[in-house]
Amino acid sequence: MSKKKLQDIPVNVVDVKDDGEVEVVSLYAKHRKLYPRWVNGLFNKWRIFFVVATQLFFYGMPWLELHGRQALLFDLVERKFYIFGLVLLPQDFIYLTALLLLSALGLFVWTAIGGRLWCGYACPQTVYTEMFLWIEKWVEGDRAARIKLDNGPKTLRKIRLKAVKHTLWLLLALWTGFTFVGFFTPIRELATSVSAWTLGPWELFWILFYAFATYGNAGWMREQVCKYMCPYARFQSAMFDKDTLIISYDAERGEARGSRKKGSDYKAQGLGDCIDCTMCVQVCPVGIDIRDGLQYECIGCAACIDACDEVMDKVGYPRGLVRYTTENALQHSYAEQDILKHLRRPRVILYATILFAVFAVTAVSLVMRKPVKVNINRDRVALVREVQSGWLENTYRVQIQNASEKTRIFAIRAEGLPELKTAAEYNGRLQLEPTETDDVSVRVQVAPEHAGPGSHPIYFIITAEDDPAVSVKEKATFIGR
Repeated sequence: MSKKKLQDIPVNVVDVKDDGEVEVVSLYAKHRKLYPRWVNGLFNKWRIFFVVATQLFFYGMPWLELHGRQALLFDLVERKFYIFGLVLLPQDFIYLTALLLLSALGLFVWTAIGGRLWCGYACPQTVYTEMFLWIEKWVEGDRAARIKLDNGPKTLRKIRLKAVKHTLWLLLALWTGFTFVGFFTPIRELATSVSAWTLGPWELFWILFYAFATYGNAGWMREQVCKYMCPYARFQSAMFDKDTLIISYDAERGEARGSRKKGSDYKAQGLGDCIDCTMCVQVCPVGIDIRDGLQYECIGCAACIDACDEVMDKVGYPRGLVRYTTENALQHSYAEQDILKHLRRPRVILYATILFAVFAVTAVSLVMRKPVKVNINRDRVALVREVQSGWLENTYRVQIQNASEKTRIFAIRAEGLPELKTAAEYNGRLQLEPTETDDVSVRVQVAPEHAGPGSHPIYFIITAEDDPAVSVKEKATFIGR
């Protein structure tokens, strides 16, 4: 075959042998559906705990009220974030940056110490995949029953079971999308709109979008999200070292693997503790064989540990053939009981120090944060004018935002120049409802001898009458002549 014609073949790789035969080699393996086996054990109980705990928070938090409003609400329309007793405004965007930094650094610290435990227990992809698998197991049965059902003919029973499963999946996905939008639109108002069929286009779009993402990722894509889409799996190795806690197969103890009769002297046969039952593979939600060593697809869920320990108990061998350990401990660089002593290493100390510094700065900033925002704008039409008394006058627009949960009256005064006088609307007192913003016109007058040509610094002091500690001092300039 002419090599010029090879470009017309829609394949990934074409190899032309010496005898002219063309061999087509695909770069992509066909996706193989996984059927994780249910497993009991200590780590499975922990996974159930984290699924329940995270979803109680997610589904329950939007319904919690505080001070007559939703306790946790990110109101994008009003541009106000309510976090329990804290109200954050667009000017507080720095706190979102701090939150992202804390999350990233916390992940770095945890990864350096315990590997991908976040992925195995608390990642939303893992949590929702686990929930969808529970529904699938409840409707279709355990691993063997699901395989038999999928490979069997299309019967009424199969159609009914598949319909029930996907209906439950869709209901859970829609409820998840509704709850997600409830963090950005008051969920009680959202529920009323849904029940009255008056849902706005944007709320409807995001409910359906998030429901579709949940249904697709947890119901269909599952492990493919972790293996091919999640960036964390790709850069996690940069945070690993030989003292990072990982799930490992003890090849020294397990090899050579193979079946044997119960009670036989397997060591005389040259066999290790691994009976090659493949249970560790059957329970793996990403379909890897932990016996092949550490792989980037491993999410650290420890299902293989539970499965292997159960098998070891049945055959009468010690547990721990597959276990949480470190590379150095597995290579006998130190004893297993000394793993915790190796937490204090430069990588962990550096990540932890930066994490603590960012947390401390953020915490101090929140404690010192004043629940009032002030913006001073000068009247641009007339920078300075002379009043009847001969004094010079500048006019300002003082905008005040009440960033607290209570109604407050703010008193406005100015200082910074001798004999300075202020005259403001509402007698210099402005009443604001919780999170309300309003402005007031303030005229500042100074004798000519105290305000020569040029600009002079003055200060506006805005103080809450019910709490003098809530006070802001904002700098401005007075133009003289």
